[in-house]
This record gives sequence, structure tokens and C-alpha cells, in this order.
Amino acid sequence: MQHSSSYDLNRANWDERAPLHLASREYAVQSYVDDPTRLSDVVAFDRERLGDLHGVRAAHLQCHIGTDTISLERLGAQVTGLDFSPAAIEGARDLAARANSSAVFVEASVDDAVSALGEGRFDLVYTGIGALCWLPDITAWARTVSSLLAPGGRLFIREGHPVLWAIDENQADALVLGYPYFEQSEPLVWDDSSTYVETDESIRASVTHEWNHGIGEILTAVLDAGMTITQFVEHTSVPWEALPGRMHLDDNGEWTLTEHAERLPLTYTLQATKTV
Repeated sequence: MQHSSSYDLNRANWDERAPLHLASREYAVQSYVDDPTRLSDVVAFDRERLGDLHGVRAAHLQCHIGTDTISLERLGAQVTGLDFSPAAIEGARDLAARANSSAVFVEASVDDAVSALGEGRFDLVYTGIGALCWLPDITAWARTVSSLLAPGGRLFIREGHPVLWAIDENQADALVLGYPYFEQSEPLVWDDSSTYVETDESIRASVTHEWNHGIGEILTAVLDAGMTITQFVEHTSVPWEALPGRMHLDDNGEWTLTEHAERLPLTYTLQATKTV
């Protein structure tokens, strides 16, 4: 369960981020209105791994402004997005209406996802980049995923690698582990008035709380929640310039280390199936 103070701080931060992201060049939300075949870069990256989604009942946890959610719907899924930020949900609903998408959006926390969405209703639970770091307890998250899934249902997640989250990006001369790799009871506290899109606006609710979760902790939590891991792939690319000044855009529109890309996993894709 998330501490109420952390929850309130993070939600206030994301309520301010949502309109900035909706207006940003990076999210390009108008492109989803103009092009009915447009998929988000994150979903497109894993298109082959996602497979045929026609008729699949999907829940997208921590959906933010809905670009990945709408992309899953365009691949055939009957998808419901969930997010704790009312501003993000409002933006996602507006985008879905303008893009003629049938995706449904629900305002609730991950902790409340089962009561908000229903137990055992989904064939797919999807989570995208930059989600797990906002959750303090990876074991509780995995139990929630398992509770949402019908027997035989699938978890699909692509996420920033915990080794990347532990790197101190301010150390420009070397890859330095400057932050915890393993989950800690106390959060990392950040005070940053910027966000990850280009904008002239500053965020007033600038303090956020985050947690890292090691790969072993994530895999163990998934297994202990009654799921069987069917795929785990580590990638040398990430959708944003995670280590400024040391990366370049690759042919797939993702960022890769300019030197020694083989030394650092940047993201991973994990799939698991509910067996009990």
C-alpha cells in the first residue's frame, strides 16, 4: 500500500504534468485524432510481442493520458485505462472521444484497481514505461495484477530497467550506481519543477516520491502471485534520453548509449500468465 503523503504528493505532481504532456510535441496527441492507425512508440516497439489482441479484455494500469491505451484498442483490445490523476483521466477521455476510440478510462489508484475494475475480468493487464517506480511495494502490485486477470490471462509490461533507475545521471564520465537498486521502505525524494517534455511551464507541486525494484524482486513477486513467466527480454534502448549527453537516437526512434551500449540494460519486456 502507498503511504498517503506519498500518494498525495505524486498525484498533485501528475495533475500538473498531464496538461503539459497533452500540449507537448513529444506526445503529439493530435496525431491520434488525425491518423486512425497511429500507435504510440511504446506499443509499436512491442507490437510483435503483444500479438493478436482482437477481442482481448485488457486493463492498462497507470495509463496517464491514454496514448498507449488507445493504441492497444487500435490493435483490437477492449481496453480500460486506469490512473490516479483526475487531470490525466480527463485528458485521456477527451482524446479518446476526439480519436473515435472506444477505450474506457477510470480514475483510481493501483491499490484500488480490483475494486474499481473488477476481479478476474481481464485477459491482459498491460503496464508501460515509467510506472513501477511510483509504487512502493512490488509484491502488492503483482497481487493486484493477478487478481485482475482471469485464469490464463497475461501480464505484459515494458519498463525502465532497475539498473538504469539506479544510475546517477549527473556522473558524466562513468556509469555510476548512485541510487538504490533494491526496493527500500523509504522513498527517494525528488524536488524537480520540470517534466520530461519540452515546456516553458514549471510544476509547482514539484516534490515526488519514488521507489526502485530489483529484477529479482519483480520476478519473484510475479511468481509468488500465481503467474508463470513466459518471456523476459532486456533491451539496450529506452524511449527517452535517460542519460543526457551520452545517448543517440537509433533507427527505431529510441535512445541508446553512444559508447558501450552492451554494458547497461535500459529497459525490459516481461510477460507472464496467470496459472492459479
